[in-house]
Amino acid sequence: MKLPGHSAVVTGGASGLGAATAESLSGEGVKVAIWDMNAEKGEALAEKIGGVFCEANVADEASVESALSKSLGAIGGPRILVNCAGIGVAEKTVGKNGPHNLANFKRVIDVNLVGTFNCIRLVAAEMEKLDPLADGERGVVINTASVAAFDGQIGQAAYSASKGGVVGMTLPIARDLMNIGVRCNTIAPGLFHTPMMAGLDQKVQDALAAMVPFPKRLGRPEEYASLALEICRNTMINGAVIRLDGAIRMQPR
Repeated sequence: MKLPGHSAVVTGGASGLGAATAESLSGEGVKVAIWDMNAEKGEALAEKIGGVFCEANVADEASVESALSKSLGAIGGPRILVNCAGIGVAEKTVGKNGPHNLANFKRVIDVNLVGTFNCIRLVAAEMEKLDPLADGERGVVINTASVAAFDGQIGQAAYSASKGGVVGMTLPIARDLMNIGVRCNTIAPGLFHTPMMAGLDQKVQDALAAMVPFPKRLGRPEEYASLALEICRNTMINGAVIRLDGAIRMQPR
């Protein structure tokens, strides 16, 4: 897909990996709709890149339908969907305070897994209405998983389950959407410098960076964005889960 002139939706686009992707897409001539819960940051970034901000709770059907309607009116039918919205909790299955809080587990699954699927199903239905490009392509979906889908650490049962679900549905969704010319892929980042990471003590950040085989540093959001753009451009990348992690394999803790 040649990027200039098309439209994109980026969930979780107000900060971190999503913001970097929104900026990179805009830099390539793509009109971007930023979906996020943080209106202040989302509106500021949308103004900066000439896009549109839509307040959206990805796990809520009505909220996503409303954001999609606003996006269609502002930038037209999206050819690109990048799912970056996500949350995490650190809680053992059985810890000092007893069993894992079930509501916390459900919330992580609801946002990270159900929310991702909710956006895919609704946006892909709009992609189907678009005229086909070269190879019959109408659009591309890029999801965000995590190395925790494969190497979940202590306290990551909920997060790993949610991201493992994103990995697991990538291929069947690509197969579901093949006849309408929509691709589906997933990026599984390792340790990246995101707002969540920035909230940790610098010594902790340095220790985590030292765990990466090479390069020995945290990933940069623009490196995620670079891969996302390449997936958009390269039509042969479909049904794939790509680790972007500097060869790290996470230890139990």
